[in-house]
Amino acid sequence: MAAGAAGARHVTAKDWIGFFAMVVGMFMAILDIQIVSSSLAEIQAGVSASADEISWVQTSYLIAEVIMIPLSGILARVMSTRWLFVVSAIGFTTMSIACAFAWNIESLILFRALQGFLGGAMIPTVFATSFSLFPADRRAGVSVMIGLVATMAPTLGPTLGGYLTQSLSWHWLFLINVGPGLVVSALVWSFVDVDKPDLGVLKGFDFPGLVFMALFLGTLEFVVEEGPRNDWFEDHAIATAAAVCAVSAVLFFRRVLTYHNPIVGLRAFKDRNFAIGCLFSFVIGVGLYGAVYIMPLFLDRIRGLNSLQIGMVMFVTGMFQFMSAPVAGILSRKMDLRLMLALGLGMFGFGVYLNSILTAESDFWELFVPQAVRGFSLMMCFIPINTLALGTLPPEQLKNASGLYNLMRNLGGAIGLAAINTVLIDRFALHMSRLSDNVTTARPGVQDMLDGLSGRLSGVIAGDPDRAALKIIHGLVEREAMVLTFSDCLLLMACVFAAAFLFMPLVRKPRAAVEGGH
Repeated sequence: MAAGAAGARHVTAKDWIGFFAMVVGMFMAILDIQIVSSSLAEIQAGVSASADEISWVQTSYLIAEVIMIPLSGILARVMSTRWLFVVSAIGFTTMSIACAFAWNIESLILFRALQGFLGGAMIPTVFATSFSLFPADRRAGVSVMIGLVATMAPTLGPTLGGYLTQSLSWHWLFLINVGPGLVVSALVWSFVDVDKPDLGVLKGFDFPGLVFMALFLGTLEFVVEEGPRNDWFEDHAIATAAAVCAVSAVLFFRRVLTYHNPIVGLRAFKDRNFAIGCLFSFVIGVGLYGAVYIMPLFLDRIRGLNSLQIGMVMFVTGMFQFMSAPVAGILSRKMDLRLMLALGLGMFGFGVYLNSILTAESDFWELFVPQAVRGFSLMMCFIPINTLALGTLPPEQLKNASGLYNLMRNLGGAIGLAAINTVLIDRFALHMSRLSDNVTTARPGVQDMLDGLSGRLSGVIAGDPDRAALKIIHGLVEREAMVLTFSDCLLLMACVFAAAFLFMPLVRKPRAAVEGGH
């Protein structure tokens, strides 16, 4: 078993330095998913892009990363962990420089796609290495470090991005990767040596499977990202992509299940804990990326805060994540991991529920406790899920399984964001309709408010004060409809975490990890 294999090797200071460098590389790759989210307006102006085109700065990165993550398993066996990670880090750094010097939106989208594809291999490689390099009695501390990085990176992305853009320029969203990228590449090359290349894996390499997987995951990511913005299947491009996705999915799974050397092995899903762990990873992706998306949107549209002010509010989550790390590490050694996971999921769901109690005046202190609860719970979820999902697999399955496990978190984020955007559109229309039906001049209170506003505006503005008063009332109705819509989205996310509890009785205690620790 993995535990046993790992326990046979003495972990040296050299191993720790190399592994820490890998974790920094993973942080960069995850951070860059969200670092542009608060600066899209500035990037749009910088490369003269349209509103529809600029969204592809994020979408192209996600699509490419989602394709690379499951592919990283077979690449790590062919190239070795060290070679794959160094190539990935250097490629990611090179494409970061290219993004900073992009001359138009087309070149920026291309460089972002290459950045996501090349950098995507760094994420699952860290997870697999943590289980193959460290013995079970050290994995709790290692899991704390990985979990803190993997969950804080999306949270800090908008904050750091907003600060860099306002203090310097949007180009530094990408140039900031150069120094760390070069250091990480050098340290991993010098200090990581956990396996050897196996070129024999290339014999009978499944090129058709690679094409089917790329088409399946790429078009799936495109559909869920662009669907909410373009009325789903009413749009010809989305309908075509959905058809390609369905056909390529059938071909991909048929190929994987019948070919003797498939591009991605699905045998790990026979392990019940791994299968359920992937489901929980999907749920965490929904909550992690969904909350980081919704709250800045609320603070921008309703509260009118700039990117730096939004970052200060969002920093509360990251602060409590950091504070919870030692607590989660201790609990993971002393508590049944299944109980710890149930506690973490419950706290996260409760934090999101508290977040859903919004008003148009909700600001830093009103949002402090919900974000603190949510931030503190993330490590309570992440550490046990890692061990429960990967801790009982044999070492020869770890690289491939780690790719699948991380893929599920990214897919959870992508599909969760698509669902959130769809709910935002549909529920806003519903709330707007209901509020408009009730806010009419037939109601004495509304008429009195209109008369009062009209009287205060008379002589103050050049135009018609009655029309201006009506415009103010309409704006208030829109604002309240949007607040109700954000509340609905957050409540729906809380329900997703509540539903995850239904699968807790199916989780087995990871016996291999426990034995390895004795």
